[in-house]
Amino acid sequence: VQLQASGGGLVQAGGSLRLSCSTSGRTFNTYASGWFRQAPGKEREFVAAFIWSGYTTYYTDSVKGRFTISRDNAKNTVYLQMDRVRPEDTAVYYCAAKARYSGSVLYTESYDYWGQGTQVTVSS
Repeated sequence: VQLQASGGGLVQAGGSLRLSCSTSGRTFNTYASGWFRQAPGKEREFVAAFIWSGYTTYYTDSVKGRFTISRDNAKNTVYLQMDRVRPEDTAVYYCAAKARYSGSVLYTESYDYWGQGTQVTVSS
């Protein structure tokens, strides 16, 4: 499975941005997809995820009500709609795919495939 993240950029606080993650390869065995972010000097952290069967979604508390994870099956693409962004949302955002059933969708070590990251910068 290959992942390609895009859509990052510079946005003012309160604005919106939509990240995309196109997937290719053996996508049929993907159990879950997720977005993580890593700010300078900090560890990579969970942002949002969903399980493909049943479409259960998960969000970290700081983005609940502001970010929305979604998918387009026909395009094999996962999106992260970011609304009402804040300066603390500034980070490199990574999309990831989880093939295994075991392991929580909240943890980086549970994911098997990663995109290259896209920079999001929120100005105050």
